Amino acid sequence: MSAYFEYLRDIFLEVMGDIGQWFYKLIVGPWTDIPNNFFNYDNIFDTYSGRFGPGGWIFFVLMWILLIAIVAGLGYLLFRLIRKYVRFVRKELDKEKLQEQVERLNYELYNAIQEKDKILGLKVGVLGVKNPELDKKDQKTVEEITSRFPKLKYVDHEYEEIHTEIPYVDNLSLEAICNSFRNFAASQLHLYYTIDVIRQLFAGMAASKLIILEGISGTGKTSLAYALGKFINNDAAMCSVQPSWKDRTELIGYYNEFTKKFNETEFLRAVYEATYRKDINVIVLDEMNLARIEYYFAEFLSIMEMPNKNEWQIELINSYDDNDPAHVEKGKLVIPQNIFFFGTANNDDSTFTISDKVYDRAISLFFDDKGIPFDCDYEEQLVVPYAQIEALYEEACNQFPVSAKTLEKFDKLDSFVIAKFRLAFGNRILKQLKVFIPVYVACGGTELEGLDFIFTNKILKKIESLNIAFLRDELKQLDSEIDKLFGKNTFKMAHAYIANLIKMS
Repeated sequence: MSAYFEYLRDIFLEVMGDIGQWFYKLIVGPWTDIPNNFFNYDNIFDTYSGRFGPGGWIFFVLMWILLIAIVAGLGYLLFRLIRKYVRFVRKELDKEKLQEQVERLNYELYNAIQEKDKILGLKVGVLGVKNPELDKKDQKTVEEITSRFPKLKYVDHEYEEIHTEIPYVDNLSLEAICNSFRNFAASQLHLYYTIDVIRQLFAGMAASKLIILEGISGTGKTSLAYALGKFINNDAAMCSVQPSWKDRTELIGYYNEFTKKFNETEFLRAVYEATYRKDINVIVLDEMNLARIEYYFAEFLSIMEMPNKNEWQIELINSYDDNDPAHVEKGKLVIPQNIFFFGTANNDDSTFTISDKVYDRAISLFFDDKGIPFDCDYEEQLVVPYAQIEALYEEACNQFPVSAKTLEKFDKLDSFVIAKFRLAFGNRILKQLKVFIPVYVACGGTELEGLDFIFTNKILKKIESLNIAFLRDELKQLDSEIDKLFGKNTFKMAHAYIANLIKMS
């Protein structure tokens, strides 16, 4: 019996030595010496086999059965793995082939439809027959079909025969516009807003191209932008923001290398159409904080900071084509000044918090309750060119500049906020303030009401991000400082906001 174990030891050492030698030599002649060692295996077996005894032979047979089973198992396992891999690769290849076939068929179908339309148009022209199908407003020309921007090219075609010039309205003032819009919304749309909200809206449009309408659901945020579009007889373009939006391609689209077409969005079409129009154009980003605004709207936030309006450009594509839309020059589109972006935002757990970067560049209107119905006379639409509105804004800034006394008091308030809350009024806010307040006054409000709005929406909102529980005393001091500087019962919005902050703490 002991002879068997001596045999097992020697045969194991000999085999392991050969294996080690094989690995050592790697590829260069790994099997050169091993066949010669089969004689050594045979010699070792002859040396010990005669003394195995019954038990040794039993272990000898079991050992070979076990080795054969292990080798067979490893071989079977390797076979299964190879088989699965081959099946997986075959399936992936089949999927890729199927996808390529579907894409090719779609592309061929698209080209066939375009060719059919071309042939149909040529036949109708030769026969002198007027095809009603070709007279439809949405009929595409050959240029539209072959263009990389079919939707924008259609806008070119649509505005070829439209007269876009709008005459100035006589004896028009910003206060009259505010009153007319409020009465129009009430009398024709049954939407009721306070005159303060309307003044804030038009003053905000003078100070920023981005207006944020936020508050609880059902208070008329989206309706305000909708009503403004109806009032100026240029319907607002509604664009619903999706939670998956992460970059600008979700907003304006992207160039598809396969179809050689630009996937145009409704937002891009609305921006491009505004380049033809002379009136105000409203584009609504509904539920804009379902995704992070500073991600998908970042390019527009940066563009609107440029002092040179000619630099308000977005690059659509980095190549040039003769058949591109008329207002797309070298792949770039200039954002016209008659566009205003309205973003609606609900403040709940399903949305993202709007960052200071966005708030600083926008004017925010907060809606916390429904409008109260009131009686008014029937009001018609007001079709007015944007140039006239812009001139009224400039006139207001010249006629009602912020007084030096108010700026001095505001500077003292600034110093107080810095000392107590480590917050400061940036240059951007001061620039907006010097536009918003004069226009607000021209709309029928007062200088202090306008200052109250700016202070509440630009500064007090930033305090929300601080640890309010440890700032109760500072907030009470701020409340008193406002009364001390501007008089009691003047900053109604600020007092109400501070009271709510203290209550929340």
